[in-house]
Amino acid sequence: MTSTLTAQVKNKRVESIDLLRGFVMLVMALDHVRDYFHQGAYLYDPTDLTHTTPALFFTRWITHFCAPIFTFLAGTAAYLSKSRKTTKELSFFLFTRGLWLVVLEMLVVTPGWTFHPYVILIWQVIWSIGISMICLSLLIYFPMPLILVIGLLCMTAHNLLDNVHVPGEGGNAFFWAFLHEQRLFSFSYIDIFVGYPIIPWIGTMATGYCFGRLYASDVDPARRKKALIRLGVGVTMLFIIVRTLNIYGDPHAWAPQHNSVFTLLSFLNTTKYPPSFLYLLMTLGPAFLFLAYAERPLNGFTKKVLVFGRVPLFFYIIHIYFIHLLAVVGAQICGYKWTDMIISTWVTLSPGLKGYGFSLGIVYLIWIGVLVVMYPLCKWYDRYKSNHKEKKWLSYL
Repeated sequence: MTSTLTAQVKNKRVESIDLLRGFVMLVMALDHVRDYFHQGAYLYDPTDLTHTTPALFFTRWITHFCAPIFTFLAGTAAYLSKSRKTTKELSFFLFTRGLWLVVLEMLVVTPGWTFHPYVILIWQVIWSIGISMICLSLLIYFPMPLILVIGLLCMTAHNLLDNVHVPGEGGNAFFWAFLHEQRLFSFSYIDIFVGYPIIPWIGTMATGYCFGRLYASDVDPARRKKALIRLGVGVTMLFIIVRTLNIYGDPHAWAPQHNSVFTLLSFLNTTKYPPSFLYLLMTLGPAFLFLAYAERPLNGFTKKVLVFGRVPLFFYIIHIYFIHLLAVVGAQICGYKWTDMIISTWVTLSPGLKGYGFSLGIVYLIWIGVLVVMYPLCKWYDRYKSNHKEKKWLSYL
């Protein structure tokens, strides 16, 4: 098994990383199905402890792992590509791919969410990964220790800015939202929803880039596993300790609730927009442990999950349009007009859909159906990419 893992690293296609990314894509799809189909999605936030249930809370909570892991692993993938590119070539690729992702978010992804002709631009995960790649294209010229310091500072210290707010809708307010405060801006002809303020995401990708050193071809797999276990346990324990202290790391403190289950929910209810220091600890710690124990031969199930992890951007774009099309049918089944699913704001903020939706059980059934349909499409595209490596443009998709 050791020789197999070493070969994987030399080929720069590490199955454990693809497998983790695959699981991330699966639970991400669950969150998006919930957005479009759950009966409570248009009435309250699933992490609102005054309305939620444990089942609904954890349906949302498990999907918190998606954006941090995906952004972190994008940085790791950038490091692994160093063996095939010079620093200048890698910088150019990161800059151009990042710019492409920003354009893709606005021209392709946003219309998939809304089915509306550009009355709103939604800047969320694809946009934030793109901006982070553009920043990383500059950071890779720095010494690795400095990249790590910058990354960790962006992840750990940005909560010092939580009480800084810039009111209004002017340029200063917009720039501050870009950096650190999620906001919706209304301009003359278009709204812009800054969903993913960028500071901690830049740090997450930069730190992931440094993490890639663990997967260099000269690193012994047994040594890497020990390092991943220590890192995973250490980060998870740090989350528990800092969260227990209730002093720093998240703008919202946890508090005892009416029973122990809801007290646990309060403890786990960290902030995603932007991702707090505690949110990042909570999600990345278990990810390191997963990677430590995923370096083993695949079975029938994990081979299928791996397919999703090898074509994440393709999956992301196609599944949004597919889920939204299904939601058009769902609206008609519930007695709404299909045009009610043409949305001019963020999905769950649409006032015309209050009262629409299905039970959590139906949400899970729809999610499984989406994955069943998406699997052969992703498998076909994965095979196409593997058979056409000479087509450089495919590396942007």
